[in-house]
Amino acid sequence: MKKAILVSIIGLFLLFGCQEKKNNSIEKEVTATSDTIAVPKEQPQVVANDAAAILARKEVPILCYHNIKDFSASAGEMTKTYTVKPAAFAEQMKALSDAGYQSILPDQLYDYLVYNKALPEKPVMITFDDTRGEQYSIGAAEMKKYNFKGVFFVMTVSVNRPNYLSSEEIKELSDSGNTIAAHTWDHQMVTKYFGDDWNTQLVKPKAKLEAIIGKPIEYFAYPFGLWNKEAIPEIKKNGYKMAYILATKRDSIDPLFTVRRMIVSGNWSTERMMKAMETSFTNSK
Repeated sequence: MKKAILVSIIGLFLLFGCQEKKNNSIEKEVTATSDTIAVPKEQPQVVANDAAAILARKEVPILCYHNIKDFSASAGEMTKTYTVKPAAFAEQMKALSDAGYQSILPDQLYDYLVYNKALPEKPVMITFDDTRGEQYSIGAAEMKKYNFKGVFFVMTVSVNRPNYLSSEEIKELSDSGNTIAAHTWDHQMVTKYFGDDWNTQLVKPKAKLEAIIGKPIEYFAYPFGLWNKEAIPEIKKNGYKMAYILATKRDSIDPLFTVRRMIVSGNWSTERMMKAMETSFTNSK
């Protein structure tokens, strides 16, 4: 009997001893785990630049092309101004590449202007207006040789018409890394819009292009580069982040909606184009 009692006492001692060791082990494990839990660091708040800060940023050269096709010496001045010959376009793309320029797109420009994000050392934006078919067959093909990407401002009334961009070409341009943007329905001046014109020229074209490419359309170019202060709130409320003018002065209140571009004239040599670009943008703010 005494022997049985002794065995029981020893068993209880061993049981409580093991349990105490187990508890100590768990406590140590919990303590070790607690010691290694990383406390999340507070993320710095990203502050967007105001209009003054945006205007103080150095301007990026932005080229604007329309037609890329041959024309005769007897062509009118309007044709010569808005048309660059294919050979001249090819020469200009090579000159940009040889000079060390790298193409950028509107998303990059927006982040640079608003959030001070870095750009390539020598950025340039290459844009096309009016939906011309040769912008795909000649323009995009030539740019591809230098890994350049472009911005194609599309007026949707012309989509799928002869000599204009097709839906398939627009989709392919987007899928290959170019930016598709809006240029109204039928190229009417925004300074003359009233009533339902805003819906016709801003809302419907945006929706049509988004249906074609399956991505948001966030950028807009004013027909003829003409704008007024009444247009900007309409453009903003319809989901556009930036709007592009031509050579006129940027607005001091809404510089994001008056981004300057330079038309490349068919009258210019490549050397003159490069000089005009550098004079217009490199030294300006």
